[in-house]
Formats: sequence, structure tokens, C-alpha cells
Amino acid sequence: MKKPPAAEVHIRTPVLVVGGGPVGLATALELSQHGTGCIVVEPRLDISWLRPRAKTTSTRTMEHFRRWGIADTVRRRAPIPQSWSDEVVFCTTLLGREVTRFDHCLGLDLVDDDLVAEGGQQAPQPLIESIMRDRVGELAEAELLVGHRIVALTQNDSGVVATIADGSGNLTVIGSEFLIGCDGSRSVVREAIGAKYEGSADERPNFNVVFRAESLASRMRLGDAVHYWVLNPGQPGLVGRLNLVDEWWCVIMGVSAEEGVVDPARLIHNLIGDGADPVAIEVLATDPWRARMQVADTFRSGRVFLAGDAAHQNPPWGGHGFNTGIGDAVNIGWKLSAVLNGWGAETLLDSYEIERRPVARETIAVATKNMSILGPQLADPRLMGSDDDFACARPAVAAATQHGKRAEFHSLDLVLGTSYADSPIVVADDVTTDFDVAPEEPGVYVPSAAAGNRLPHKWLAGHRSLFDSLGSEYSLVGAVNSALGRQLLEAAVSLRIPLAAVQLDCQVAEDLFAAPLVLVRPDQHVAWRGSRASDAEALMRTVSGRA
Repeated sequence: MKKPPAAEVHIRTPVLVVGGGPVGLATALELSQHGTGCIVVEPRLDISWLRPRAKTTSTRTMEHFRRWGIADTVRRRAPIPQSWSDEVVFCTTLLGREVTRFDHCLGLDLVDDDLVAEGGQQAPQPLIESIMRDRVGELAEAELLVGHRIVALTQNDSGVVATIADGSGNLTVIGSEFLIGCDGSRSVVREAIGAKYEGSADERPNFNVVFRAESLASRMRLGDAVHYWVLNPGQPGLVGRLNLVDEWWCVIMGVSAEEGVVDPARLIHNLIGDGADPVAIEVLATDPWRARMQVADTFRSGRVFLAGDAAHQNPPWGGHGFNTGIGDAVNIGWKLSAVLNGWGAETLLDSYEIERRPVARETIAVATKNMSILGPQLADPRLMGSDDDFACARPAVAAATQHGKRAEFHSLDLVLGTSYADSPIVVADDVTTDFDVAPEEPGVYVPSAAAGNRLPHKWLAGHRSLFDSLGSEYSLVGAVNSALGRQLLEAAVSLRIPLAAVQLDCQVAEDLFAAPLVLVRPDQHVAWRGSRASDAEALMRTVSGRA
């Protein structure tokens, strides 16, 4: 890369974030959590409320929202309360017959559960973005520049220089120590660093529609549900509510953009099954798309990083894409802050791709498997026939649906079970326990404090989350007043590594961690667990990237 022309720089910031969607805003929130300044540039002046895109905020993302102080706001402003429903219904049409259903879906049932600090939440992406924008606007460390796009970037060993343009074409040059490309599937940053997607795209078209139907809910007899999967062979699709008044969304499978725009209302009526007595509807927006299964061949070039859709794309089935991008933002955010704040070595940044690429690949594999069985594969013409025909077809279709789709709605093993055990900044522990072996049953999550895993959660006295007791950087949790605890705390002081001490009752620690002590990273993953350490300083050097 060319040497940045320092004289041309108009603005300086520690980190420049390109793209102000959920992932870019999450990056700003994570950086600010550690006192690191940033500028976020985003081309869109306003958020489009008519294209809800992601609608599932996972339990893990909600735990991050809790750290950033926005979880309660999301709950309060979400048009569909967490308690409203955790069920998914498969049916012939919205006004037709039920084929089968799932309950306890998508972590929506995890309210005050020891398993998590926060349960899942259904909320449209525009609402999440709006809340995140508001929060970023409150932070002294962050600045959001809307109506600006990146047009060029260069870097050398000491920094990055990016040129951004406003809507009138006026140019501003921003100098930063690091740059993170969160600018989506058509990423300018990815192209600038020469990274390329590897993978494939699904040839089957899909057509999203947002519509208003005030009387639809009153005519349905299938009960409340997060999703309704329509198994009408003539018009398979997926329908859900955007609010509890009148707005709905649907995904119509196998319909191209050209077909969909001709008469989207007809497609919606086919999903509703309202026949001779049609429900009054108003089409608000349409959005054609095809699923993509792609990962960039590199997530980094020097001081420039990729996150979210700029780094990977996966099918939406299971609701993991948006949440995976939030995980990227957290991972790179705390590591960049550690380097900029002086306690983390730059080699710490090498662990970003090492840790997040496997997560992206696994998420894509799971979503692709979910995509292999959709409405068209489950639909049986007999379901639309007489009562006898329906009764004959239903058992087999229900069994196939339960077998093929359960993992899509019960995926806590993926959502909470991410492990960074192979990371160079995670230290293998000296503890062996049956709880560290993942169960073979898909979707089942068993908490384990093995090194690399998410810290097991627990509600403490006074209904206080263990996660709320953690420091913003590293935390030592358990028997911190033991000889080993004191050694680790002293080593952290010696190396100037921020380390919060969280004392737990010895038996509570043993029951929760199978060890007296765990060393927890800023992202709530375990960096080390054990009862002894041959060299406390070497351990602390490893977890801060100085090994």
C-alpha cells in the first residue's frame, strides 16, 4: 500500500468504521465500552423502515446489548414483546389447517433463566439500528457521519488514510490507526484490500413483501406464533408479524423479482388462503433476494479488517446472519481497544480471523442445512384436499417437519456454544469434566467453562447477573483471594493488564466452572480455567498477545 500523505488528513480518529448498519454501530459501541474513539461513516441518511431484513436478535446478541446498556430499550420499544409467543406453526395457509408446531423457539422462552443473562427478542432490524444510532449519538467516544461514503483508502505500517465523500461530492480525508469495513456484501473496503468471496449462491429466488392487513389476525385460528410456515404447494412461504396491530412480513419462496412485482397482493392472498372473502391488504414494500454462502478469503490486510456481511454471507434460515456480524464486532472491537490502550500487543489482532472464520463457516453450514428443507420440500398436495386427504398426509409431513426443522428453531448449541479453544490467546486448562463434552443431540447447549467457551451464566443474590459483575476488560472470577488468585492479579499489575477481581463462593465457583478460578475475556469468553498455573506472568502474557 502507498504511504499515507499526512498533510492531506483533515480529521484523525483511532478507528474508522466504514458502514453504519448494525455491525458498524455494534463496533462503535464495543470500542466505546473500552474508551476507544471512532468515527462511523454511513451513506444512508435515514433508516428504511419498510425493509425489516433481520428480525431475530439472539440471546447472545441481547447479552452484548446488555453490556452496552441498550437491552432494556430494545425490549421496551420492540413492537412484539418477548413474552408474546415462542412458537412456530406449520400450516396449509394462514386461515387453513395446522400441520405441526414447535415451541420454546429461538431463545424467546429464556426469561430469568440461569442459562443466559438475556433471552432472545423478535425486533425488526430498522428498530435495532435506530436504537443503536441513538446510543452511539450519546457517546463521547463515537461520531456517526451519515450521508458519507468511502471512495479510497491507503495504509502503511503506522496508519490508514481514507477519503470519504458526502452527497454533494465534497471530500474529507480521515486518518486512523485502524479501519474496519462493515460495509456489507458490496463492500468497498473488501475490494480495496483485494479480498474476495469464496463460496456459492443458491439459484432459487425469494421475494419478500411487507404488507398491512388490519383484520388478518382476527380471522386466524392458529394461535400466536413467531413464524407461520405455509405449506401450500401452489404458494409456499413464510409469514410473521412486524407488530401486533396491522403490519406483516412474508418470504415467498421460488418467486423471482420479475414475477413478484407483477402482482404481490395475489401472492399474499395465496399465503393467507382467504379465497372468496379476501382480507383487505396494502403492499408496503417488496425485496427480491437469493441466499448466498460466501466467506472472504481474508478478514484482514495490515491495519484494515472486515466484519459482518463484508466478511461473510449466509442464508437467513435460523436467523444467524445479523447475530454473527455482532459477534465479529465484539471480537475485533475489544482487541483493537486493547492494542490502542497499550495493554495488548498487536499480535493480539492475529487472533481475530483465527477465531471468527470458523464461526462464519459453521454458521453458513448450519444455515445451508436449514435451507435444504423449506416449504416446497415439505408441501404435499393432499394437505390442500379433503379432510380425509389432509388426515392421510399430515402425519408424514409433520414427522418430516419435526425431524428436518427442529435444529433451525432450537439452536442454542450454535448461539451460545461458540468456542475459541484453538485461539493463540486462549490457554488450555488442567480440568477435565463430563460437562465439557458437547451433547450429540442438535440444538442442546450444556454450559461449560472450558477454555475458549462462553462463561457459564448464573443469577447471583438479589437477581444480579454474574455477567454484570465482570469488568470491562479481563476479569478473574472465583477464589480470587487464594494464592493463585493473588499471583494472577499481581502478574496483571506488573504487565499493566486491566484485571477485575470477582470473588465467588468457592462451592459456587466449583459447581459452575469445575475449577476454583476462571480468567474471562472482555467478550465473556473464558481465556483460562484452573487450579494451578506454573507461570502466572506467562499466562497473562499469552492472553494479551505478548507470548
